[in-house]
Amino acid sequence: MQNKLDAFGRLLTIMDELREQCPWDRKQTLQSLRNLTIEETYELADAILDEDLDGVKEEIGDLMLHMVFYAKIAEEKRAFDVADALHAICDKLVARHPHIYGDLDVADEEEVKQNWEKIKLREGKKSVLSGVPRSLPAMVKAYRMQDKTKQVGFEWENTEQVWEKVEEELAEFKETLDQEESAERREEEFGDLLFSLINFARFNKIDPETALERVNKKFKSRFEYIEANAPKDLQEMSLAEMDQLWEAAKRR
Repeated sequence: MQNKLDAFGRLLTIMDELREQCPWDRKQTLQSLRNLTIEETYELADAILDEDLDGVKEEIGDLMLHMVFYAKIAEEKRAFDVADALHAICDKLVARHPHIYGDLDVADEEEVKQNWEKIKLREGKKSVLSGVPRSLPAMVKAYRMQDKTKQVGFEWENTEQVWEKVEEELAEFKETLDQEESAERREEEFGDLLFSLINFARFNKIDPETALERVNKKFKSRFEYIEANAPKDLQEMSLAEMDQLWEAAKRR
């Protein structure tokens, strides 16, 4: 434990020194760091998906630096410091885990999540959806909203019902194509179809964001194989010729 405390203290000291002495660090604001933090978060997500533990370690450090940086700027504004932020999350964890720090009994992780949402509402949250960030990617946001509303009972009973909803939305989307509806109408129905597919994935314990990203990586690898092994410029090749290389990439 002491080693961990020493390491965190070292980071705090370095942050103080950089903020005082480095022209770049002195210039940064909460707003200027925001996009960099988002980038670092995605780099951590990539490392996790690749199961690259060395990369995970590096990206955790990068993100930890950003958290300390935000706290340092807030301290300069006399708003709060890093200790205030850490005590706040500790207090929140204790309050939202009465099955650990209180006398509440829970049967499983689903009851833990349900109780978490109930506590948040008692704390003054106006909606179970209020904790879903507006700037989340649309697919992740859909998944999180569905998962949160599930905690208060807004949930299908079985897989068959969820799949029926997918088929219903698919049929409605196809109708917009057959009837040459407006682009806006087709977009709306396609969105409904995507939302229902995300719901089906969630109901069956599939993370749609991770599933799609794995397909993205697979597509990228196979297409790059085509580019690397094409006997001529891709624009001069037929789809059948490219498909042969695609199949070769699949067999690789």
